[in-house]
Amino acid sequence: MKFILNKKDVIALNQQFKDGTLNNEASLDFALSYAKKTENWTKALAWLVRAVLLDHVFMEGNKRTAALLIKAYAEYEGHDTYDDKVVKLIKEIIIRRITGIKSIEDMIKDAVR
Repeated sequence: MKFILNKKDVIALNQQFKDGTLNNEASLDFALSYAKKTENWTKALAWLVRAVLLDHVFMEGNKRTAALLIKAYAEYEGHDTYDDKVVKLIKEIIIRRITGIKSIEDMIKDAVR
């Protein structure tokens, strides 16, 4: 299924925690443009998670926004998530500065059931 989130959707997710103030709008636009080019939802999500976590798309709430993105999109696709694995993948991406989309995609797949 085609990736369907847009910039307003991602900002709305961040607004559940903070005010949605963008810190790196260009990175969000870039990630969304790549996400829309793939039919693979985990790859699309990996682009977005990478941007939010490593490029600090928002002024505040990036980690929580990334977690909500993963949970919400997995649910939309008919899956549930292992909350502990979502937390672990967020920590790992940040601490190890994991930039590879394939690596992030594999981590997302591991956190989804």
